[in-house]
Order: sequence, then structure tokens, then C-alpha cells
Amino acid sequence: MEQEQAEILALKALSYLVGLDEEMDRFSALTGIGAADIMERASDPELLAGVVDFFLAHEDLLTEFCAVHDYQPETPLRARQALPGGDLPHWT
Repeated sequence: MEQEQAEILALKALSYLVGLDEEMDRFSALTGIGAADIMERASDPELLAGVVDFFLAHEDLLTEFCAVHDYQPETPLRARQALPGGDLPHWT
């Protein structure tokens, strides 16, 4: 997957996350970034990588997101590999 496609998936994930108050609050608490700042940095590939990481760490959320957007379960992982830090050994 190309980085541009991965960023599009991550933006969809962020958009999905914004609609879930509790999950958005949890993401904000885990990252230490306020909701307004998250939205301001929505085009930052590193933030988008963090969004995908968050989904990958929460299977129920990931499953729901994939179902809503008709993604195969492995698609977000492939997207994460195309984003900053995705080439680190723990993603292989």
C-alpha cells in the first residue's frame, strides 16, 4: 500500500473515531493531545500512524471500523506499514 492510500484510510479512521466520544476521549488521554489539537494535526502522517496504532490495539473498534468501511481485517495493518514508523521490526 502506498503512503497516500494509508493516509486516506487513517483519515477515515480518525473521522470514525471522532464520532465515538468515549473512544476519542481515550485516544486523547493516551496521546496527551487534546481533541482540538488532534483535528488541527489531522494531516500529520505521524498522528495518522498513531490513529491506526490505536485501532490496531483495540480489536473491537478495528472490527467495527473495517465492517463500516468494507475493509479486509488486514488492510489497516498494511496501511500502518506504509505510515511513518511502519517499517520498524515490530510490524513485520
